[in-house]
Amino acid sequence: MVGAIVLQMGSPLLVQRAIDFGLNPIRDSSDQITGLAGSEQTLIIAAGAILAFAVGSGLSRFGLTYASESLGQKVAYDLRNKLYGNVQRLSYAYHDTVQTGQIMSRATEDVEAVRMFVSFASLRLLMIAGMLGFGIGGMFYFDWRLALISLATMPIIVWRSVRISTIMRPLWLLIQRSQARLAEIADEGLGGIRVVKAFSREPLEAEKFSKASGVTRDLQLNQAITMAKHAPLMQGIFIAQMGVTVSIGALFISQGSINAGVVTAFLLWLTMLQMPVRMLGFMITMFSRAVAAGERVFEVLDTQSAVQEKEDALDLVDARGHVRFENVSFSYSSASPVLSDIDIDATPGKIIALLGPTGSGKSTVVSLLPRFYDVTSGRITIDGEDIREFKLDSLRTNIGTVQQDVFLFVGTLRDNIAYGRPGASQEDVEAAAKAARIHDFITSLPYGYDEWVGERGVTLSGGQKQRIAIARTILLNPRILVFDDSTASVDTQTEFLIQQALNVLMESRTTFVIAQRLRTVLRADEILVLDEGKIVERGKHEELLTNNGLYRDIYDLELREQEEALGESLAAPGGGN
Repeated sequence: MVGAIVLQMGSPLLVQRAIDFGLNPIRDSSDQITGLAGSEQTLIIAAGAILAFAVGSGLSRFGLTYASESLGQKVAYDLRNKLYGNVQRLSYAYHDTVQTGQIMSRATEDVEAVRMFVSFASLRLLMIAGMLGFGIGGMFYFDWRLALISLATMPIIVWRSVRISTIMRPLWLLIQRSQARLAEIADEGLGGIRVVKAFSREPLEAEKFSKASGVTRDLQLNQAITMAKHAPLMQGIFIAQMGVTVSIGALFISQGSINAGVVTAFLLWLTMLQMPVRMLGFMITMFSRAVAAGERVFEVLDTQSAVQEKEDALDLVDARGHVRFENVSFSYSSASPVLSDIDIDATPGKIIALLGPTGSGKSTVVSLLPRFYDVTSGRITIDGEDIREFKLDSLRTNIGTVQQDVFLFVGTLRDNIAYGRPGASQEDVEAAAKAARIHDFITSLPYGYDEWVGERGVTLSGGQKQRIAIARTILLNPRILVFDDSTASVDTQTEFLIQQALNVLMESRTTFVIAQRLRTVLRADEILVLDEGKIVERGKHEELLTNNGLYRDIYDLELREQEEALGESLAAPGGGN
């Protein structure tokens, strides 16, 4: 940058030397040029120096461009990685309130706006400052009167540029938000395309996208109109300034108070400064956009997870799996609590079944165990230690979770099963698949375990996805198991096969099951019935039936039909084994 400034802004000095000394005009008493007293050698040297300066300036600008782009790309690389990494570390509480499209927009559009400013404008703004300093210093060095006249409009340009910046910054913030809203609508519409088509709501989704796109269009047009008014004004001021400088310079030459070479240098400097100063408005626009985008990016980067790991957190090793909930309460906000006074004592090998109406807090209970959320009061312990004393990775490695909403990644079936243990051998992967009763299905596919899974596992049935998720958990071989409706999407026969596999897996492991099937309920060592965030009943199947409480209502509404379908033998203790 320094090289580009010195070599470019220094070339008018060579022109000045060439005119005043290489040509050296001779004037008569009436100040008319009557001849030239310069030397050809001086002109040749000056011409060669100008050429060398031009080549050097070109090389310097190449280096500047490369350095600027390299800096911009590295900044964007760091920002994207840090932003995505922080989003990954944030707790469920953050993802419950922020939409995916908003995050994607910040990781793409907003980071790109910052990159463009860093790549194109940041160093060039410094370069413009250097060029202005060099040019203005040279002008005052040769003639302070002409310098003041030539720079008379500079305060107007500076004021106007600052004014445009204050207008553009909030406008670009609105533009970035509108683009995020556009991405949000597109992500939602495409993610739910099957629902859209099932209800023939394509026109509605298209209208929503069109309205959001129209808002973005109008805002972009507003910023374009603002800049369209600014750029011609700057150009007009510069042209007028050059006309004034030429006129006054000619007057000074006729008076003999200044040389022609100096006036020529003044004009060259003004010409060189014209483009950078004209670009100043464009760079200010980029700066305003980058600041607006940066605010959105750093809003995510500065967000702290509600679930924090202690600096001296411990690794959970050789866990036995004795889990206790001690007077645990939880609420998502200052509103009414979701859970109140939950007490659970789950020893290794014990199966805890959670039942209750929708919204009773069953999923919240199992979400607290791996610290997807932190308890509001009370504590949860594993082997007598508060789970907040453990490192999050270590804690979650010891807890295998099969969630209600099964998510499969784009990739092979093997990749999805080995997601928790990417280094697992093929034999281990197949063993887990066999335990989950999915191996035979996988081997029937054309590519077997290398079969490609579509986005979110759309190429598989609900029951197949459930079994892939169970195989993924089995491969992790955790001491604590959590099944959130893990057999709710499979048929009775598939459920029976999965239960056979889980019977072996559950041996000596602590298991929490959100149960919707009678077979799972019968296997439980303790059934916890939740209602409005409280445990209202606990016990085994037979004793809860005799209480004629909420469990009896659930049994009559949901489980009795299953018992009749499976046969009377299933209703006896141990009938599901």
